[in-house]
Amino acid sequence: MAKVLEGPGMGLLRKWGIQTPNYVVVSSLEEFEQLTQRHEWLKKEKLVVKAHEALGSRFKLGLVKVGLDVAEARTAVKDMLGRTVDTLVIGQVIVSEAVPHQEEYYAAVKSTRDGADILVASCGGIEVEANWDRVRRISVEVGEFPTNEALRAVVNEAGFSGPIAEKMVEFTAKLYRCFDNEDAQYLEINPVAQRADGELIALDVVTLLDGDAKFRHPDWTFPFAAEFGRAYTQNELDVMAVDSKVKGSVKLIEIPGGDIAMLPAGGGASVYYCDAVVARGGKLANYAEYSGDPPDWAVEVLTEKVCSLPGIKNIIVGGAIANFTDVKKTFSGIISAFRKAKAQGKLDGVKIWVRRGGPNEKEGLAAMRALRDEGFDIEVFDRYTPLTDIVDMALAKKDTPH
Repeated sequence: MAKVLEGPGMGLLRKWGIQTPNYVVVSSLEEFEQLTQRHEWLKKEKLVVKAHEALGSRFKLGLVKVGLDVAEARTAVKDMLGRTVDTLVIGQVIVSEAVPHQEEYYAAVKSTRDGADILVASCGGIEVEANWDRVRRISVEVGEFPTNEALRAVVNEAGFSGPIAEKMVEFTAKLYRCFDNEDAQYLEINPVAQRADGELIALDVVTLLDGDAKFRHPDWTFPFAAEFGRAYTQNELDVMAVDSKVKGSVKLIEIPGGDIAMLPAGGGASVYYCDAVVARGGKLANYAEYSGDPPDWAVEVLTEKVCSLPGIKNIIVGGAIANFTDVKKTFSGIISAFRKAKAQGKLDGVKIWVRRGGPNEKEGLAAMRALRDEGFDIEVFDRYTPLTDIVDMALAKKDTPH
């Protein structure tokens, strides 16, 4: 699941016919000045300025300013950009028009095991949390689209009537169409506002997409939002770029201060190995995984990033017994990256631990063992060694067999 910031989220809503305020996203005061010359609404309308980051409680942090003229907005942009909140530096600000409106409502679509739920309420904004019992929902099965009759029933049950009810039916239909076509996991509009002319407009959006579906969406040119209270590192961004282009998966999350680098195969094995390291008192330098038989060059890029982590003493290349991921092929990418890293001095004092099984494991493991002749400090084990044993050996909790 990948979180999308408000600007790109608004862009997806517009794509499927949902009205949003005019907005711009800026990363410098100079950019704001340039956009002010290009967009008349920035000079004429009252404005809202918000930190364009994955942060909660932006109001409480002073990172939302409302009802501003252009001069006041300029000051707010200047004050917010570069501000540090915990470890996150505000790098972008979204400036949008403040839309006068009469009423506020709520609408959302969220993924479920069997399909999706559509949620509607006749109250919105901060009121919806205190009045969650007023939220009504209908379920839609995978591959189905809600009928107007079903939408009208839930809208009426939520307390809408008359012309606004029909507008809400149309709005939720567009929202579901956006959700379904954009491989979303969650879309929440809070509030849905009714303007003075009676039309509905999305004033804010929470957007979670299936990040692994990015290859199906060439117009997803926006970056996903960091989910760790900080901006993504360059290594993480580089691996994400590779992941978006390949069959299978490569993932990387850096964890500062650790000395055990992880390079496991498969999401389940990755979590298992990380849990084993932590349970035995080790300090992780990262989370990583490659799975689904990715190409060797993609695994090579991931391995290069893992080898570049500062302060590491051990690298664990672990995995269960693969069903279809080619051990020889993926290991060739890892080995190539190991050789580059060794030539650059990045593996000085680093011990490598390997445990793997699967298609072409014999050839893959033999290629790993051959690295000893090139001066690598490496131990290689096959499917008959328990997964946790190499963690114990890396942490010196268990002797290495010879």
